[in-house]
Amino acid sequence: MVRAHEAGWAHAEGGVRGPSWLREPTDTNDLVAHLWSDNAVKGADGVLTIAGVSATEIAATHGTPAYVLDEDDFRGRARAFRDGFAGWDVYYAGKAFLCTAVASWVKEEGLCLDVCSDGELRVALRAGVDPARIGYHGNNKTVPALRRAVEAGVGRIILDSFHEIERLAAVTAELGATQGVMIRVTAGVEAHTHEYIATAHEDQKFGFSITSGDAFDAVRRVLAAPGLALRGLHSHIGSQIFDSAGFEVAARRVLALHARVAADLDVTMPEMDLGGGFGIAYTTQDDPSTPAILAREMRAIVDHECRALAVEVPHLSIEPGRAIVGPSTCTLYEVGTVKEVALDGGARRTYVSVDGGMSDNIRTALYDADYSATLASRRSDAGPTLARVVGHHCEAGDIVVKDEFLPDDVAPGDLVAVPGTGAYCRSMASNYNHALRPPVVAVRDGRSRVIVRRETLDDLLATDVGLDA
Repeated sequence: MVRAHEAGWAHAEGGVRGPSWLREPTDTNDLVAHLWSDNAVKGADGVLTIAGVSATEIAATHGTPAYVLDEDDFRGRARAFRDGFAGWDVYYAGKAFLCTAVASWVKEEGLCLDVCSDGELRVALRAGVDPARIGYHGNNKTVPALRRAVEAGVGRIILDSFHEIERLAAVTAELGATQGVMIRVTAGVEAHTHEYIATAHEDQKFGFSITSGDAFDAVRRVLAAPGLALRGLHSHIGSQIFDSAGFEVAARRVLALHARVAADLDVTMPEMDLGGGFGIAYTTQDDPSTPAILAREMRAIVDHECRALAVEVPHLSIEPGRAIVGPSTCTLYEVGTVKEVALDGGARRTYVSVDGGMSDNIRTALYDADYSATLASRRSDAGPTLARVVGHHCEAGDIVVKDEFLPDDVAPGDLVAVPGTGAYCRSMASNYNHALRPPVVAVRDGRSRVIVRRETLDDLLATDVGLDA
């Protein structure tokens, strides 16, 4: 990955005013609807309202920064995947964002749940999710974690290494249990924002390589373990995928292995998981597909390959996470300072500093991710200025939104909202600079409720054992 210079467009050749995809708005009060949850609107007063609750009310009641999760939007997106992929198992990827309330929504909307840690498993069980509808991922599951998963009755454990096969086989022997498993394979395909690379992707920590033969060897070892019931192969090709092209190459290679197992070992695996990674719109440059279209295209790919290989179509599953919770959530900040900085060639940039930052959204710094923003607390008749929304941390790379047009009169005390922050922002949040992690506030039918409370100083100091220790 080529990292962006912190000065961004100002240092680009020719002095380009902002990234090429960013267009100056006619009215900075307008929302770009497809970046926001379905129930996000702005009234004549310019105040952002989500599910009938205004940004100003949320800030007054719950403080800032705060993650604001539109419950009906989340549920609607979950149902869209459930219905669009009818006949498949849809596992919500809990790593995107998980708490007890969200796990219960997933259960109520008829989805399964994918977890990738003992902590996520405990949250799922606490929410009353049927263990048989839980899948357990991870590249380094410990013996205690595997034991807990088997004892809980988790439906499937996705195996990721030869050591893990041995560990789980030992656990099932100890408990006298039989555990359903899938084998995660690497198909030599990486999908990332329309780039499909068929080389070098074997160099990663996840899964068994199909090319090297490790995946076939893993199948044989699992079949030889009395306590392991092999249900199928699992493949995941990347994140922020906007169409089905990358899945076509991966499905061909994974199904070829599926067919080889049937032919050489006389074993028909009943299932196959094609993973997740479905993209969302963070900015106007993003154009994600719908679940229904993705389902139709992915099923056609699998049907075609199975016909060519003369094998039955296995029972299929997918694992959307970001595509469900990402657009359902925005982050609400309060502006603290506004600073105009002179740059090379006479250009200027407006820095809008907010009361959050990389501790509540590390993705901009970590992945060079792009986000959008809007003034959320009032209407402005000022013209647009190209701004950068930055955090309060002692770090030059503490950037929330690299480039966005905000009103030229944005000022301390204003509220700014950033859409598309449901996936990974709270999950990856930290206490950098001893910041307190924000609450998650669910909104629905004109009411708000906290589903993950804001951390307190007592929380922060609770793990600091002090000088006496």
